[in-house]
Amino acid sequence: MLNPWLYKAFCFVSCILPVLVPAKASPWSEDPERQITREEYINRYKNIAISQMYHYGIPASIILAQGCLESGNGNSRLAREGNNHFGIKCHDWEGDRIYHDDDALQECFRKYRTAEDSYYDHSEFLRTRPRYASLFLLERTDYASWARGLKQSGYATNPRYDELLVELIEKYSLHQYDLLPLQEEEGREPLAMKSGIPAAGMPSYAMTGEDVFVIDVERRILQTNGKRYVLSAPGDTYRSLAAEFGFFRSELTRYNDVAANAELAVGEKVYLERKAGRVTRGECSWSSLSGESLQEISQRFGIRLQSLRTLNPGTGDYPLAGTVIRLR
Repeated sequence: MLNPWLYKAFCFVSCILPVLVPAKASPWSEDPERQITREEYINRYKNIAISQMYHYGIPASIILAQGCLESGNGNSRLAREGNNHFGIKCHDWEGDRIYHDDDALQECFRKYRTAEDSYYDHSEFLRTRPRYASLFLLERTDYASWARGLKQSGYATNPRYDELLVELIEKYSLHQYDLLPLQEEEGREPLAMKSGIPAAGMPSYAMTGEDVFVIDVERRILQTNGKRYVLSAPGDTYRSLAAEFGFFRSELTRYNDVAANAELAVGEKVYLERKAGRVTRGECSWSSLSGESLQEISQRFGIRLQSLRTLNPGTGDYPLAGTVIRLR
């Protein structure tokens, strides 16, 4: 026989638990039929878009614009019932599925546990599909080229897909999120400030010349040819610097035109963004030094190695001492 005191205790706990443990917040928790606005959608998902940008290299503006467009600001059936915010079809998907009329009747789409999972999978989808590989050679701030590349790669069938993305980005100033620092946790210091990259809207603490930003005593951000770089310190590797500044190691090695397993010597330039296609001011040419490689010249002047090769056909990776190297 059930102890009456235990029964009363059970009833008491059952009554107060729903009050003590609130349900997970949702844009539609108060009214499931309410249409979420575009502004609400952007505000809800902007932080995860910024996080995905730092971890995958996809502009936050593009992620948000695609989310808005593909999910109807989170109001589409795929978004509400399947947490699918990017219209990604099943392909080789082994998880849950939802069927929906799209280009054809009852097409198979991926179904996710949460909307956040949809954001993670969207980044993985772009990063691992060969047809999107060329997009990751673009600057993370070049949202127009990203939009054009997504259309050309066949992400959507709408012939105005790139225009729609750009219009949305510019109307709602989504490009501001491409410049914001990554927040580690609510209320904590932005990673970009910890690593030394000036965050958008945040002044440098000091200036020591036209091209040097002093953010802290340990790391300086310098510029050559308008491109930011740091000088490697003892113990630095491409992996450690990538982690410090919020990149993939492969991004840094690509920016610096070195092999994926390249090692760093103390005092080497490590560019934090894609180098320029030519020198924009100053010297027009350079007389190569004895033993100096074309890659070293590209680092010296902040020019992409492939651009130097194009400007100097037939030069080879190790030009003879005194060879005149065109810089533009």
